[in-house]
Amino acid sequence: MINIESIQALINLLDDPDEEIVSHVQTKIISYGVTVIPYLESAWETHEMSVLHQSKIEHITHEIQFSAIKIELDKWRKSKELDLIEAWTLLSKWQYPGINEKTLRVKINEIRQDVWMEINEKQTAFEKVKILNKIFYTRYLFKGDNKNYHSPLNSYLNTVLETKHGNPLSLSILYSTIAQSLNIPIYGVNLPNHFILAYMDENKVNQLLGNNTNSGVFFYINAFSEGSILYENDIRKFLADLKLPEEKGFFEPCSHTIIIQRIIINLISSYQSLGKPDKVRELLELKEIILA
Repeated sequence: MINIESIQALINLLDDPDEEIVSHVQTKIISYGVTVIPYLESAWETHEMSVLHQSKIEHITHEIQFSAIKIELDKWRKSKELDLIEAWTLLSKWQYPGINEKTLRVKINEIRQDVWMEINEKQTAFEKVKILNKIFYTRYLFKGDNKNYHSPLNSYLNTVLETKHGNPLSLSILYSTIAQSLNIPIYGVNLPNHFILAYMDENKVNQLLGNNTNSGVFFYINAFSEGSILYENDIRKFLADLKLPEEKGFFEPCSHTIIIQRIIINLISSYQSLGKPDKVRELLELKEIILA
């Protein structure tokens, strides 16, 4: 159990001119973990505190939160479920520690409910995608962010839900999460330079594609372009334009681990462009956890 007076005394010592004492105090406070954060936040709001003192509290708070995220992300990687929204929320908490996963899921479920109201088992795959597109893009106004394509805001779950703008990956994750919750077999495909979705034919019949592929993909969906339909030949042309080989993984669904890794890679690229080396360093740590 935390002794409030002891914590307060430690927080006050952060203003000590002796750097060795401050370093020892920081280590001690961090050892308490997330349980000490409310006390740090309360102290930070004290108007009598100097800017430097507040800055030290901010640093300690972030260190505690970052350590907690690394622990939770490692637990996620080792879990059987590999819930995509759970891991995406963890990455979003790295930048926005105050967000609540339950609140975010409620927002996603609102979209799901609207789609569910219009979906039935007799509809074809194309009809289901048409409904998904109507709800996702027309009713909820989600849109690919062409203007600020590389903005980190397009990679966080909470900001994508708030602004209704995203990159190909974030829009694909939301779109496929809603689809899968309604037993619509739409999954992410880790295409280079662009993330897309695959509508899987559960019977592995690929008559619509007109080729001999064994991937079990019925057709592809471009979530960044308002759910437009793509076919295997479109993927082949895209790869040819990039002068890339036709690897199997570019045509088939990828794992949730790969998706989370790609979110991190996108964020690394964003913060490198913005000249934020401290953020890049932490993201590389998160990437190593996923790759472990």
